Amino acid sequence: MGKFAPVEEYVAGLATGPLRDIVEKLLPVIDAALPDANSAVYHQAPTWSVGEAPGKGPVCYVRAYSKYVTFGFWRGQELKDPSERLQPGARNMGQVKLTSVDEIDEQLFTDWLKQAGELEVAELAKS
Repeated sequence: MGKFAPVEEYVAGLATGPLRDIVEKLLPVIDAALPDANSAVYHQAPTWSVGEAPGKGPVCYVRAYSKYVTFGFWRGQELKDPSERLQPGARNMGQVKLTSVDEIDEQLFTDWLKQAGELEVAELAKS
């Protein structure tokens, strides 16, 4: 696992400001909802996976861009989302773009995380 940087290293590389604040507020929400997941920088973004190694059974990722932070899910289009905040992405992915810590809904995000984690665990069990 030496080739994967820890999430803390990614966060340390972010400039101080609103985007870093968003990432720092998301991390404990993700860790609490996915206590058995492993985290590492995978494909240049902090990623939480339920498999044996980073990228195996990936559940979610966080990536800071110049004006927003993407909080995304590999199986995001399969999640129940009554808020309709998740936007479809490539393949089966889904994400929400955050520009402020005020846009973080811990209860909603925890629900998404638990759903996504369960989907990945079930998928891994099939292999």
